[in-house]
Amino acid sequence: MNINALPFCTTRWADIPPTEHQGERGVARWHTQQFGALRVRMVEYSPGYLADHWCSKGHVLLCLEGELHTELQDGRVFTLTAGMSYQVADNAEPHRSYSEQGARLFIVD
Repeated sequence: MNINALPFCTTRWADIPPTEHQGERGVARWHTQQFGALRVRMVEYSPGYLADHWCSKGHVLLCLEGELHTELQDGRVFTLTAGMSYQVADNAEPHRSYSEQGARLFIVD
């Protein structure tokens, strides 16, 4: 990641209106800030959420609340709870996430 031409700024996430993204089950609500090529999000997964696609985008993801399960296309599954993170490169390991109880995430990609 190379962060250029980004002056210091703060974000009050409650002031960023969410966009809703339907999953195969449940919904994801994204509060998104775009800084050139850098996207920063606060994401909330509803209880029972399951992504409707395999993602090949790279992310740095921090679980703030709840529990998140991330399945890699090769069958491995990783579980994050509050205070845990994962990192994955662009086009490295397709993944999709689900959450039985819901989760709140901070994501940079």
